[in-house]
Amino acid sequence: MKKFLSVLLAVVICAASCAVFTSCGGYEGEINVYNWGDYVSDGSGDAIDTIAKFEEEYNIKVNYTTYETNEELYSILSSSNTQYDVIFPSDYMVEKLIKENLLQKLDYKKIPNSKKILPKFKKMGYDPKFEYTVPYSWNVTGLVYNKTMVGSHKPDSWEYLWNDDFKGKILQFNNSRDAYAIGMQMCGIIPETYTKEDIDEATKMLKKQKSLLKKYVMDQVFNEMENNQSAIAPYYAGDIFTMMLNNEDLVGVLPKEGSNLFVDNMCIPKNAKNVEGAQKFIDFMTRPDISAANSEYITYASPVEGAKELSYKELRESELVYPPESYLEKCYTFRDVDADVYSYMQEQFVKLMS
Repeated sequence: MKKFLSVLLAVVICAASCAVFTSCGGYEGEINVYNWGDYVSDGSGDAIDTIAKFEEEYNIKVNYTTYETNEELYSILSSSNTQYDVIFPSDYMVEKLIKENLLQKLDYKKIPNSKKILPKFKKMGYDPKFEYTVPYSWNVTGLVYNKTMVGSHKPDSWEYLWNDDFKGKILQFNNSRDAYAIGMQMCGIIPETYTKEDIDEATKMLKKQKSLLKKYVMDQVFNEMENNQSAIAPYYAGDIFTMMLNNEDLVGVLPKEGSNLFVDNMCIPKNAKNVEGAQKFIDFMTRPDISAANSEYITYASPVEGAKELSYKELRESELVYPPESYLEKCYTFRDVDADVYSYMQEQFVKLMS
């Protein structure tokens, strides 16, 4: 869901190796895959190049392109003639795509590795009957702080993003959904779904925070935190795990109030051209060894039974990557909200940042 880095690079590499939606020759078929940027193991170091391995094993060419947001994915699916065979929408976007009849039900008999999906991920509210999705990865939002820049504080709550002691050194999501979720939690609102009134309450809280902020960020959080330029930030916990590997002064925590549990899923659009190839691709990506390789690369948790055990020790033992069940009980998952409510939140966020 959250890997924005290297999006352009991924597109350039794909275009250089084979023009999108054209056959490179020598393959028995092809599939068009649309995924988040930097979101599959690419063969760097000793890692598995999962796309290349699929192509080798199945003799199916993968035309692989990337997007930056769920909304970009939705725009392409709902308003263009572009056809994809496999997409990777997040939880709330899955629900929206189902409502608008843009996904097809899966034939799980032809995706036998779907049996390895952990039971809790077959009962998600966005796909309650487990008909349209095979979960690909999951994680939660967390806090990262620099222990040399917070004095005697040991931040363990979202409230530290409003701490006067850190004025000018606090970062916030440049993303309305994530920023407002934190604001709502500070107001005692569970942001799984929300109303315009909830948005108004969170806006008041975020306005109180604004004068304390250094900036709103997405990708920039890595540079800011890893290079000791900011004291504290919210971000996706698996990415915080990566930041900590690059700076020993960084500490990652799971806020005591709970946070957003997000799940990215593999789905087949309604207008897919190669459903059989798509099923093979999803099944391949759900193999424990392949899921483990992708999990290690993106540093998010795998929903596949056996994949965690195949991952390296530091990853599988990190509570940032694999939070304990006791913490997950305090988490919420975003659901789809009415378009006018989401638009209202976007409008308020733009006003807030201006």
